[in-house]
Amino acid sequence: MSRTPGVDGASGSSSAPSRHEPAFPNTTHVARREYGELVRSRLFHVSTVTLAVLAIVVALLPIAVRYLERGSTTRIAVVASNVKLANDTRGILSQILNSQGGTTYTVTVEPSEDEAIAAVDDHRLDAVVTARRADNGSLGFVVHGGETVGDGTIQLLNFGGLSVALLDFSTRNPISGFQVPTFDVFRGAGGGGAGAAPYDPSAYASRLIVGAVFGVLIFITIVIYGMWVAAGVVAEKSSRVMELLVSAASPRQLVIGKALGIGLAGATQYVLVLVPAILTLLVESQIATALLGPSAGIAPSLKALSPALLLAFGVYYTLGFALYSLIYAAAGSLVSRPEDLQIIALPLSLIAIVGYIQAILALTGGITGFIRFASLVPFWSPFVMLTRLSVGRVEPMEIVVSISLLLVTILVTAVVAIRIYAAGVLLYGQRPGLRAYIAAARHG
Repeated sequence: MSRTPGVDGASGSSSAPSRHEPAFPNTTHVARREYGELVRSRLFHVSTVTLAVLAIVVALLPIAVRYLERGSTTRIAVVASNVKLANDTRGILSQILNSQGGTTYTVTVEPSEDEAIAAVDDHRLDAVVTARRADNGSLGFVVHGGETVGDGTIQLLNFGGLSVALLDFSTRNPISGFQVPTFDVFRGAGGGGAGAAPYDPSAYASRLIVGAVFGVLIFITIVIYGMWVAAGVVAEKSSRVMELLVSAASPRQLVIGKALGIGLAGATQYVLVLVPAILTLLVESQIATALLGPSAGIAPSLKALSPALLLAFGVYYTLGFALYSLIYAAAGSLVSRPEDLQIIALPLSLIAIVGYIQAILALTGGITGFIRFASLVPFWSPFVMLTRLSVGRVEPMEIVVSISLLLVTILVTAVVAIRIYAAGVLLYGQRPGLRAYIAAARHG
């Protein structure tokens, strides 16, 4: 009997020649198989419809909130350099704001601008209007608005400031003639200093909506698709199909092909989900006008949907899915029964949940130092950095560092995940443990 090449007759140990593993065509076959099975499955159809409905609901959420808040009271404070200017401003603003119907406006005079702005930050007031007179006698108005002050209210306050200036001109009749008052809008604290920034209310509302839609979609789909990868591996192991697969393709080809096929299925689902959502946003203004009237003041959300933001969404979705799909594939290879998958799925989902929570904080609570740090952490950056790009200003170098760290992490994770996958796909009847992870990652 001839010996197998590479077998040491004395020790019985073998060093088989390395297996040639070209990326194609096996990877393509695996990807095509995964894609076809997934897009034809009932789970894909149900989840696509569910996500599409969720995206439409989020797109219509501003209109629903305004509809439910009809008849509510908006509290606005007036601060001025003298009593007469304060009372004139309060009277004119109250008359103009309450002439529109719907929301009731309560306009009061406050003595301290700093205290009034602090009340806006604490949600005890909705906005502060500060009236100032320059040395040349002209008037200027500064609005510090809270989250509840929309575009329609800002426009009414602007018109009210002009009306106050006209009344002031007719009363004082200065020789210099009428001068158009200045009108500035700030969102934030600090009296227009470092903590406050001029903003376009329409654009700000649009960015919040787009950031919320993108944040929800990227979190749900990455977690769902990652679980699909893990569940597919477990199903193949439980039916012993894996034994046939590993004889026809290498672990590297299986992992990459599975991630690629399910990723393409995810991209297909994204298109099916985003198309109805974008169509809804296109008619958002018409829906708001029909339900709330012409003074609804709903900002068109597509105003913030720039090509650069769409590109960033595509990049972070692709990289985020690549990272998490590799992790889920490796984790799924270590269990043999579907019920054991939850043992591994929960801690992996918690990693994504932490990133999603920080993205929500960035969306609603401002950009802090920790949020900036979190947007650079590879396991969180697909969620947090995308939110930062939606609602605020991000330095180009931060984006470069974030993507670079994400790419390096994906490469390192791919090496470790393929080793774990190669060692775990033929493990049957064994519950996963920390030692199994470490041993597989080190020795493959």
